[in-house]
Amino acid sequence: MAVYSRAVAPSILSADFGHFADAVTEIEKAGAELIHIDIMDGNFVPNLTFGPKLVKDIRPITKLPLDVHMMVLHPESYIDELSEAGADMVTFHIEAGVHSDRTIQAIHRAGMRPGISIVPSSPVVLLEEVLEKVSLVLVMTVNPGFGGQGLVESCLKKITQLAEFRTRNSLDYSISIDGGASIDNRNLFWNAGADIIVSGSSFFKSKDKGEFVKTMKT
Repeated sequence: MAVYSRAVAPSILSADFGHFADAVTEIEKAGAELIHIDIMDGNFVPNLTFGPKLVKDIRPITKLPLDVHMMVLHPESYIDELSEAGADMVTFHIEAGVHSDRTIQAIHRAGMRPGISIVPSSPVVLLEEVLEKVSLVLVMTVNPGFGGQGLVESCLKKITQLAEFRTRNSLDYSISIDGGASIDNRNLFWNAGADIIVSGSSFFKSKDKGEFVKTMKT
């Protein structure tokens, strides 16, 4: 059984970069279960964001799990630094390197929970060899790199495939989705089998963030 069920993970990528501490407080008060932190290197995706230092700076001000999503080449290079910074989960892209199994082992050894992710053009079959070794599977439902994009609906079938594979093989990874989620389409993800919805623009643009999170979970 997955650890999470209908959980919301606001992405701090959509926060005001000048007020990260305030954004963390908003996330906590809204009743979200995780804080999603996108690390981008400008190579794997066409955007450059922040690195392990943001994780380190946020860690002392919240007890919420820090869910770090690495959209970077050579993700193994960041593992020790992220562990020292206080990350709880580290998710990397199977498309970003050759030795995914080795990277998963390194994340385990560093005391964090490993996650694996795929972009919209990658099929679920790419993940099957490592699914029994991860705690989280992140399905990108937009092309990664920028917030505020529309849902790539063909990705919904991947959520269902992952949920069925999990049941069939008695596994316990959580299924997270990232991209294009809103109040209006949330049930597309829940009904497909998602456990966690990452929400960036929709969360931070909402006037009542507590009501937003509550509604997203229904």
